Amino acid sequence: MAANKLIAVVEDETDIAELVAYNLDKSGFETKKYRDGDSFLFALKSTVPDLVILDLMLPGTDGLAVCRTMKADPRLKAVPIIMLTAKGTEADRVAGLELGADDYVVKPFSPRELVARVGAILRRAESKLALKEVLRIGQLVIDPNLVQVTLKGKPLELTATEFKIMELLCGNVDRVFSRDQIIDHVWGYDKPVIDRTIDVHMKNLRDKLGSMGERVKSVRGIGYKFASE
Repeated sequence: MAANKLIAVVEDETDIAELVAYNLDKSGFETKKYRDGDSFLFALKSTVPDLVILDLMLPGTDGLAVCRTMKADPRLKAVPIIMLTAKGTEADRVAGLELGADDYVVKPFSPRELVARVGAILRRAESKLALKEVLRIGQLVIDPNLVQVTLKGKPLELTATEFKIMELLCGNVDRVFSRDQIIDHVWGYDKPVIDRTIDVHMKNLRDKLGSMGERVKSVRGIGYKFASE
């Protein structure tokens, strides 16, 4: 897994960058270090890493802005991102995950655990390379390969989280999912997300789906489903 995998370490604290790079190199990965967001974004024009370890509090362009830029670029949006930061509040974590980050590690951290997470995320990314089935429900089309939802031929502006929820519900029409199951699917069981966060996303999805929004059903005391009609 590690062979030929390039990991970008975007971290302005030299000691931490060296620690991360040393442990990744020792595990067989190739690493490149960047001290700020601007130099990393410039490097992306010619070199696309297999995974990015990204500090949030960077000089110049911060980590959230770097993540947002990558996820808006078709050439870069599939590159996994692990956010590595001292900002450990629930709001900070959710903000990063909402932008499409794959994981969030809070300083101080275990280098061995970080390397393990890098390996797990890369394995998961490789398993997603195979083309997935495009889901069609009337005039609603969910394309997991393009990470795009269209309604009546027009793309919907969904967040990464909203897309994952649509993929889950529309891939299992009429099946009811609890909030915990939705959280697990979107963020993983260890992510700091509370039930009401899901309720907010469901409301946003209903609004964006227009007339089809009424098919996102709340099942009292259980969770949500996408109804067949």
